[in-house]
Amino acid sequence: MAEQAVDDGEDEQEVERAHLEGLEDGCGCAEVWEHLSDEEDVEDAGEGQSTE
Repeated sequence: MAEQAVDDGEDEQEVERAHLEGLEDGCGCAEVWEHLSDEEDVEDAGEGQSTE
């Protein structure tokens, strides 16, 4: 039963870090902010498109 709690925690960490995929190990704050900003720009660009 304790193993399941550990597994659930690992899954949550993966989800929490999924938005950081594509960043190199050891990158700094500026690189993280740039990466997140680029992802947000892509999401914002897709919101205005019509699917009709």
